[in-house]
Amino acid sequence: CIRDSNNMKNFTKNVIPMQQIGFALQVPFIPSEDDSVRLLFEVTEGLDFTDLYKTYSTLGRNPAIDPAILFKILIYGCMNKIYSSRDLEKACKRDINFIWLLQGQKAPDHNTIARFRSKHLQGCISDLFNQLIAKLGEMNEIRYENLFIDGTKIEANANKYTFVWKKATDKFESKLQEKIKKTFEEIHENLDIRIANIDQKISVDYASKILDKLENIKKENSTEFVYGKGKRKSKLQKYYESIQEFIEKQIKYDNYNSIFDGRNSFSKTDKDATFMHMKDDHMQNGQLKPGYNIQIGVEGEYIVGIDISSERSDQLTFIPFLDKLEKDLPKKFENVIADAGYESEENYMYLSKHNQKSYIKPQNYEKSKNKKFKVDISKRENMIYDEENDYYICAYGNKLVPISSKIKTSKSGYKSNVTIYESENCNECPYKSKCTKAKGNKRLHVSKDFVKKRKTSLENISTEKGKLLRMNRSIQVEGAFGVLKQDYGFRRFLSRGKNNIKTEFALLSFAYNIQKLFNKMSQNRNGILLHEKKIA
Repeated sequence: CIRDSNNMKNFTKNVIPMQQIGFALQVPFIPSEDDSVRLLFEVTEGLDFTDLYKTYSTLGRNPAIDPAILFKILIYGCMNKIYSSRDLEKACKRDINFIWLLQGQKAPDHNTIARFRSKHLQGCISDLFNQLIAKLGEMNEIRYENLFIDGTKIEANANKYTFVWKKATDKFESKLQEKIKKTFEEIHENLDIRIANIDQKISVDYASKILDKLENIKKENSTEFVYGKGKRKSKLQKYYESIQEFIEKQIKYDNYNSIFDGRNSFSKTDKDATFMHMKDDHMQNGQLKPGYNIQIGVEGEYIVGIDISSERSDQLTFIPFLDKLEKDLPKKFENVIADAGYESEENYMYLSKHNQKSYIKPQNYEKSKNKKFKVDISKRENMIYDEENDYYICAYGNKLVPISSKIKTSKSGYKSNVTIYESENCNECPYKSKCTKAKGNKRLHVSKDFVKKRKTSLENISTEKGKLLRMNRSIQVEGAFGVLKQDYGFRRFLSRGKNNIKTEFALLSFAYNIQKLFNKMSQNRNGILLHEKKIA
């Protein structure tokens, strides 16, 4: 194929060189008023960033980017499901809203973003979040009336196979203690070294003292330890190496026990994470995964409080969460609404002590509505109780009278006074097989305080107001978790360690509240805190 040189020359004359095509270096851009980035900027402009600026040194050069602006970048990233530092770096260079938030400053790199999130933001994110809640209160978006509480489990950024179990640790530690005690007995018999308190647990310090004594015997006798195949070790060397092995393993078990801190497991790659059952069980085999129990409180559809717990049970997170909320917020909520997972005598007594009205659903609430439960004569609820004379009457007409009492201590250390009731005579009762499996008389273990508080809470949730609050709990707090997991795609943490997790979830909650405020303003629903029941 022969090219026409004249045509090529004419064509190249009409081509405009690329360097002559110019674009304005600065394009004036202001987001429209109905853009959430404008609302984010306006709300955060009113926050006090003093604590954030204090995390930077007064010596040396200034930060490459204003910390307040970097905070807005992280929040807007969460609002747009952008969580990783590298993705945020790209957005700051390409997305026009991120560029507008930078206010002419240079786009930060991923190292700057990651360092800001882990080093500078960790100590002051709670204060910034609480300032937002106070601002929502000033806007009449929250009124400190009804606190809806719920929890969910979110997977940690940890290897699911690097688990350490408390029961296994106790088992191996017990075997190790038995082995070292036998070694100490042999040392006492063969080397005439006095061993004290051998019946108690052998500590690392005590084992180290015995090891020092063996070291002295080795030096006095000029004994040489042998190693390698075909070498026969002396008793002294065997004892010496056994104690060294014990010290190494016992230090590991002592470290494990300090990490457990009341838990039954932890992950080696994230020691604050506990192995829990997750709702997202794709294998359908009940596999345990390392995760955190996330607690939130909601009012007016806004997340007003957050807490990160390593406890699997919601019941044990209730009081620490409310204590934290009372410390962080300017006012205390009047009503506390929670699901059956939070019911306990300790939690009831806490609310009563703090003058907060309980709307906790009893654990047997759903079962108590069934016909099978109502006709079960073995249940205390189906017996007649004489409060004045303090006894129960069973279906056969026998009295169950108090015979003794005991103190029951919960995992949290709360002591409950339990009264034990016993039937006068069950031998001739025709209903005994349906009432009890005991060979003797029927017994009931009853905490009177718990029964009284449960009855009050049941009465509260059964009123029209209680039904409305229970409906709103399902809509608002469970709805918040649904938005975070489904709409925001947040199902696994990126960071490790409880402090980093708190920062990560606080940023997400901050972003959720800004987006919720924007949505309510768009729908003209400001100041509406409860969803009303629809009349059929």
